[in-house]
Amino acid sequence: MKYIITILIFFSFQAIGRESGQTEITTDDGIEVFNQEKYYLLKTNVIIISDEYELSADLVKAYFNKDLYDITRIFSDGNVTLISSKGIKASGEKIDFDIINEGLQIFGKNSLFTNKEIIMTSDEEIKINNITGNFLINGPDSRLKSDTIDITGYLIKGKFSQIKNINEVELLYVEDEKQINIKTETLDMYALRADYDKKINIIELFDNVKIFRDNESILGDYAKINTLTESYKVTSKESGKVKALLDKTDE
Repeated sequence: MKYIITILIFFSFQAIGRESGQTEITTDDGIEVFNQEKYYLLKTNVIIISDEYELSADLVKAYFNKDLYDITRIFSDGNVTLISSKGIKASGEKIDFDIINEGLQIFGKNSLFTNKEIIMTSDEEIKINNITGNFLINGPDSRLKSDTIDITGYLIKGKFSQIKNINEVELLYVEDEKQINIKTETLDMYALRADYDKKINIIELFDNVKIFRDNESILGDYAKINTLTESYKVTSKESGKVKALLDKTDE
């Protein structure tokens, strides 16, 4: 039997369908309420629809403050998808959604988070706070992509901000035991670790550094790149030598 629960903020039972201010919950296997612990369980084909978000999952544990409609946090398990009114889309094996603090943790293979032009993917964990802009992408196949940059590495963390309704990365740290990759429109960069600070428009690359631009190939141990002018300096700690390959092509 399918259960449909419509939670109304003003306890008005006159409306048949969901209206503004209402939260509608649909589940195939009922609801278990734990008043003392202030949460309830929803099982099998769960769908939650409110003004702020839509969520679907196999199992949902919803925490509330005073009453059932006053949901503060949702932990979802199994084929979870989340769409918010603020343009956020997320999916994964598990999602922990802190509604009050706008925090989101996505777990499992093929984890996905999108917010306008920013796309985050991982096979382990994505953690983001939409208020502070802090984010963490951790695990195999971790990636951060926007209209201007494409980053891969085992660990990607930093902070983004909205400027004129566009999300931009302010701070960035990337590392991988094997290799990280940062691509812009004109530069293709590789290393084991990288730091970026938008305030000073500098990317620093550390260890096994490779930079490719047009027909240039620069190899070294450390690089400092100005993202505005795209000028860069590459050094080598051990040998003191930097290798550069310049390929002239006929057009």
